Amino acid sequence: MPTADEFYSQSQRKIQKEHDSHNLADAVVAAIVSDELQDEQIEFISKLDYFFLSTVNRNGEPTVSYKGGPVGLVNVVSPRKLVFPNYDGNGMFLSMGNATETGKIGMLFIDMETPLRVRVQGTAKVSENPELLALFPGSNMVVEVAVTAVFYNCARYIHKHQRIENSRYVPNEKGEQPFPAWKRINLLQEVLQPKDIGRAEQEGGTISIEEYDQKVQEGTS
Repeated sequence: MPTADEFYSQSQRKIQKEHDSHNLADAVVAAIVSDELQDEQIEFISKLDYFFLSTVNRNGEPTVSYKGGPVGLVNVVSPRKLVFPNYDGNGMFLSMGNATETGKIGMLFIDMETPLRVRVQGTAKVSENPELLALFPGSNMVVEVAVTAVFYNCARYIHKHQRIENSRYVPNEKGEQPFPAWKRINLLQEVLQPKDIGRAEQEGGTISIEEYDQKVQEGTS
């Protein structure tokens, strides 16, 4: 279990002292921060089909990404190890590149109906291990996370939202998913990955950026 001095940075300590919250901050770490997942946290994470992932590159520039998929998107291998997939995206690979570069990530698991949230910090390793890929049909790589800190976060500012339906783009048990509308945009056809070139014509033809924007506004993209 990390100590308060191990958990907080010098800048965080400075602000805590300026706001006279350093004693409270120490007590919070002692009360809720652990270096492994508890049984109820494992159960909570295993029931979710999305989470938010934060990563940082070597220049200290962060990015935050929403990761969605089937229930059990994050596989809890043990109280100190998590595995999650990366699915087809826009080809930028910001999160995967950052995780490869620095290995430092944060994961926010949040249920907006309860509401409840759990935060996990860890060291990540991006992998194309066939056995791990097989756990997540449709994935192109996986991330193995060594947990360094986990804790519940106060839920008082979480607005309650009601779940409506699954995304139709979540890969099925065979790893299949619909062809996304943005890959049909006419200006992108020559720069798509080889596996996607020519697919637009099979999926109804190309569309303009304006037509894609309209689909986004209508929620049909």
